[in-house]
Amino acid sequence: MPIGAAGLASAKLVKNNKLIVYPGAPHGLTDTHKDKFNADLLAFIKS
Repeated sequence: MPIGAAGLASAKLVKNNKLIVYPGAPHGLTDTHKDKFNADLLAFIKS
């Protein structure tokens, strides 16, 4: 999702959020950057 269009606004809606930007990552970053994404997601779930 484009950060300017909705990402920043969406981040404000989630309690205890942490907006993480993956520079240069494509739309399918859950596949191309899966190790980093999964580690970040797991850290968020545990927090």
